[in-house]
Amino acid sequence: MTNQALDIVQMGQPILREKARSLTVAEIQSPKIQALIQAMRTTLHGKGVGLAAPQVGYSLQIAVIEDLPEYINLLPIEIQKERERYPIPFQVFINPQIIAMDTTKELFFEACLSIGTGARITPRIHRITVEFFNERGEKQKITAEGWFARILQHEIGHLNGTLFIDVADPRTEITLSEYKEKWIFANKARIQQYYYEKTGHEKI
Repeated sequence: MTNQALDIVQMGQPILREKARSLTVAEIQSPKIQALIQAMRTTLHGKGVGLAAPQVGYSLQIAVIEDLPEYINLLPIEIQKERERYPIPFQVFINPQIIAMDTTKELFFEACLSIGTGARITPRIHRITVEFFNERGEKQKITAEGWFARILQHEIGHLNGTLFIDVADPRTEITLSEYKEKWIFANKARIQQYYYEKTGHEKI
């Protein structure tokens, strides 16, 4: 495997609905998995903030996340703070498990590199704690809030055969162009109002 970008699997392919296989420490440290991680990093760069191995054709419990300052700086400061969105250096999550979560949910649009048709408002838990192995096979635990927690839930979903459309309300779907034109800078109040208009549910 080279360090070139991989093709991204699109919705409809069975691998996206499979529970991915966990890896042993020896497997994590193997040249094959190390090469896959680097190829996933190349594939993700410039395309999004998270990628799971099933999305590039490997049914393995590996996800990578990177939220670069140049993405975040496109947003007004007040929106960055409201969404709790801060730069995330490249990180690898292998065999991740959510071990704790709060009860507060946040609403925002999500899209997916494997689903090119549109975005939907997707409720996500605000604060989660995750245990996982890093790319060196070392056991780790982190607590993530806000945007980081959202990305983690999206990618862990992929590793368990779940897509964001399974937890999002289809009545809130918009095109990706509409999202970029009208909603990328929207605040929480506006998102909540749109959600209520489309679903009739004022709270989640």
